Amino acid sequence: MAVNGETAITLGSADLRVRFGASSDVGRVRKVNEDSFLAQAPVFFVADGMGGHAHGDAASQTVIRVFTDHIEENLPSTPERILDAIHSSNDAVRGLSSDEDFGTAISGTTLAGVAVVDAGDGIGFHWMAYNVGDSRIYTWDGAALAQLSVDHSAVQEMVEAGLIKAADAEKHPVRNVITRAIGADEFVDADVWLQPATGTHTFLICSDGLTKELSVREMTTVLTGHAGRDLGSLADELVAAALAKGGRDNVTVVLVESTLD
Repeated sequence: MAVNGETAITLGSADLRVRFGASSDVGRVRKVNEDSFLAQAPVFFVADGMGGHAHGDAASQTVIRVFTDHIEENLPSTPERILDAIHSSNDAVRGLSSDEDFGTAISGTTLAGVAVVDAGDGIGFHWMAYNVGDSRIYTWDGAALAQLSVDHSAVQEMVEAGLIKAADAEKHPVRNVITRAIGADEFVDADVWLQPATGTHTFLICSDGLTKELSVREMTTVLTGHAGRDLGSLADELVAAALAKGGRDNVTVVLVESTLD
């Protein structure tokens, strides 16, 4: 069942109006849904427990617990608090594995999301996007879907090195190998982007269960013409489209739309 909601976050003398929706499904092949999501202003994210690894579902749920403990609901956070939550999540997920665990026995999860932050004097309020792994963050302007995050994966490194074409990455034999994850190493390195909170922003955050089934064109087709529709049902529609294409992995989608005049 989809999650759907809206709220307002006070940013100085103005209110940031935020609508959001989320949906998650185990898919048509897996027996356990190792995806988790948090859709609770000011933080929205997807965490995809590492498939084939021990405690993947516990790893992604642990990130939710840590963020919930670190971040105050419906208040702007700060870049420092978000980064602290990411690093604390890494420590907590590492705690799920024993000293004897190695390789696929190590618990881990991706993390991709956005948060409303106060970046300080002279900088102001921003959407802060953050990513570890190959879950993705897209921006949507009503006509075009653009990937904001960069995958931390073996095939992405091969694309950047010119060894393979981007179009071949999704079919490559090592397409499921990620190079960064929460819990994989003692220290975690998250990519971060800041976008001013003014105007209108729409973000699509998803696990690779969506992007391995649907092309950008197919996702755009679902999104086009749905202005004003509740985002929970739209997230459901994206998940259903991925299931119809095979649903070979867990599928999770979080949609966030904000307006600040």
